[in-house]
Amino acid sequence: MKQKLIEEIGKSQRLVIIRHLKKAGELCVRDLATRLSMSYMGVKQHCIDLHRQGYLDTIKNRKAVGRPELLYRLTPKTNGLFPLESNAFALSLLENARLLFGPTAPGKLLLLFFQQKTIEYREQLGELKHKERAITLAKLRDYEGYMTEFQLGDEFRIVERHTPISTIFETWPEAQQMERGMFEKVLEGRVFRECRKNSAVYECVFRITW
Repeated sequence: MKQKLIEEIGKSQRLVIIRHLKKAGELCVRDLATRLSMSYMGVKQHCIDLHRQGYLDTIKNRKAVGRPELLYRLTPKTNGLFPLESNAFALSLLENARLLFGPTAPGKLLLLFFQQKTIEYREQLGELKHKERAITLAKLRDYEGYMTEFQLGDEFRIVERHTPISTIFETWPEAQQMERGMFEKVLEGRVFRECRKNSAVYECVFRITW
């Protein structure tokens, strides 16, 4: 499926555009051109072609002054381009555990998974403190395919725009709070988790306080 999509999309610049949109959520042509160091018209033509092929959707960002700005975002057709864990196998194991050992078995297995990930992350972060811990964790998560970035404004935030275990969260919602608990233990602070999903736009924000 992924190879077929790549062949259909074609030029590598278009794949880069899709990756930037995945990580940012929504961008205008001007912002994309700046990020890619490409001409405005070059990026615009790529976006028009991707929109025509059904890979991009558009929304209007109304401003207080001037004409509305056209923003591009991904459609579900691009989902096959981004990594997923072996969720079908994992879901089957969790369901079989429920059938064999009772209704609490899947939750125990998921809890064990997040406990193990907590240990793994803590070992990788070592003795890093607050901000450095968050920055490094964001890099680790991005490497694992979560399309993660660290944001520092009025608060510390880790933002993820993809999750390789989305179907796990959908089938076993309690796993979302287990993930939040993992973040708290790894970052050694309070973490508030908020997610939204609209079409192919997924965004999960972890707000951190120490």
